[in-house]
Amino acid sequence: MLSRAADNLYWLNRYVERAEAMARILGVAHRMSMQSTHGSVGRNDEWEAALIIAGCDKSFALHGGPATRRAVIDFLAFAPDNPSSIHACLKAGRENARAMRAQITSEAWESINAAWLEMRTFSMAKVEADGFSTFFDWVRERSQLFRGVAEGTMQRDDAYRFMRLGTLLERADSTARILDVKYHVLLPSASDIGGAVDYYQWGALLRSVSAFRIYRQIYRDSIRPLKVAELLVLREDFPRSLHACFAEIVQILQYLRESYRRDYPSVRLAESMLLKLRYDQIDMIFTGGLHEYLTNIIDSNIELGAAIARDFMQPN
Repeated sequence: MLSRAADNLYWLNRYVERAEAMARILGVAHRMSMQSTHGSVGRNDEWEAALIIAGCDKSFALHGGPATRRAVIDFLAFAPDNPSSIHACLKAGRENARAMRAQITSEAWESINAAWLEMRTFSMAKVEADGFSTFFDWVRERSQLFRGVAEGTMQRDDAYRFMRLGTLLERADSTARILDVKYHVLLPSASDIGGAVDYYQWGALLRSVSAFRIYRQIYRDSIRPLKVAELLVLREDFPRSLHACFAEIVQILQYLRESYRRDYPSVRLAESMLLKLRYDQIDMIFTGGLHEYLTNIIDSNIELGAAIARDFMQPN
């Protein structure tokens, strides 16, 4: 596949997955802010934490002003100059899809195009009037609709594989960041650990990655941080876990290596990351520091994305 086509398809799905991740981040921050009985939780309140999860805290600071609910939602959802905002992601995803209309099905194109056209009708005032949760749900549903249509209509060729790579790398990054911020940034005071606020935050985290019911089915227990981390990091049977994401990433990259008969550094890096996730134990991760472990995963994921770009998306 031409490197330009691979790049467009890869980023098409990264942008759509990022828009969904932003909606999930804002949704859980909104629920936490509605339930919180304190002015802030730990060292940062829910809205500052949302900016940190999204990796937008530094760019938001350049705009000036406090991290209020309205300011953060406006920045992460509608700011055209924020490349990670929902507005910017859906616009960029649609542009990548338009450039690749010959490579994707008409149904997939119509799905992303309709999402962008409808996104243009939203404004901060409209979302405030209709309800924030309604908008966040719409973004998640549109992302899932596009992904479902693509998976249900596209040939399992290299175009599809590069789209999946984009989805999986973005999803792994989002899962790691959400878990890290709850554990490291939103740590409650010692008196609150295990209390109602702490319990609600862990429950909100599980809901933000559509894992609350799955957690109950697997563990049949009260919400415990160690088990939440195990589900989101090490369980291969949960589709948003780091283990599940990297298992499929390795499978795709190994196929591409065999198909093109070349030894790509990105394949070896992905294999080493999967090997670590396959054999690590959650008790050992907590002993060594969950924050440090997740930071390493996030950095390695960024490195893997850069390696994939060098291997497949830059002209030889």
